[in-house]
Amino acid sequence: MTRIAYLGPEGTVTHEATAHFFSGQPYTFVPYKWITDVCLATVHEDTDISVIPIENTIDGTVNPHVDVLLHEVNLPIQAEWIYPSVQNLIGIHSGGQPEVGFSQIHTIVCIPVAIAQCQQFLKDKLPGVKFEHVSSTAEGVRIVQERQDPGYAAIGTSTAASMYGLTVLAANITDHENNFTRFIAVGHRTLTLPPSDSSKTTILVTLPEDYPGALHQVLSAFAWRRINLTKIESRPTKKNLGSYFFYIDIEGSLQSVLLPNAISEIESIGCQVRILGSYPIYSYQTLNAEV
Repeated sequence: MTRIAYLGPEGTVTHEATAHFFSGQPYTFVPYKWITDVCLATVHEDTDISVIPIENTIDGTVNPHVDVLLHEVNLPIQAEWIYPSVQNLIGIHSGGQPEVGFSQIHTIVCIPVAIAQCQQFLKDKLPGVKFEHVSSTAEGVRIVQERQDPGYAAIGTSTAASMYGLTVLAANITDHENNFTRFIAVGHRTLTLPPSDSSKTTILVTLPEDYPGALHQVLSAFAWRRINLTKIESRPTKKNLGSYFFYIDIEGSLQSVLLPNAISEIESIGCQVRILGSYPIYSYQTLNAEV
């Protein structure tokens, strides 16, 4: 049976997204506390696939997760999908209306990404609150349940609130309704997936130091072939100050004629190109239609 590693414990958005994407299939889900442990479990073959939240509508790229993918492991991307990130304020219900208890809350136990998604709510309702960072939203909910103190609250999923017997003090507190997270599945195991009309290829490009205008040449190789780039982002190589990779998402598959030629052109000017994956992509609406 295929084993899927995800950022745990149970009840995180990643857990919900993983269970949704792989629903109806014979997979075992294995939680890990840190995203590095998630990926290393697959590297060491304790699991077959790792699930990584890579980008969010509000907070943008999850840079620490991208850096694990670039610097610490070499696992090809097998699939990408979108899942809604619905965050809730979760805590101990002290009686009366839940909002009455807001004044008692002095500390939010959560991950920075979820806090960033709920800035407006926190400023309006809990302007003086302190933050205690943990490894996942569900871990924050677990800690709040363990402390049994109305002064502590967490931001997390309704699934986590139910699991730990806590109250949703305020539902859907994210700043924007259209709050989605992009997930990728990485590993060497080939997945059995539903058909998709869309595909993406992700590459990592290192420019030659002695070639002025190299980035322009890289972009031109795609532009004149009318190949669409859906994302280009610089990330530090961590070797020298001012030295960067370019992380590029490309619309289309390596099975096409034009894309391999574009990559060959880039390499011909001295760029190093690492292919991180060529894979199907799924929207939340597509997944719902298939599930």
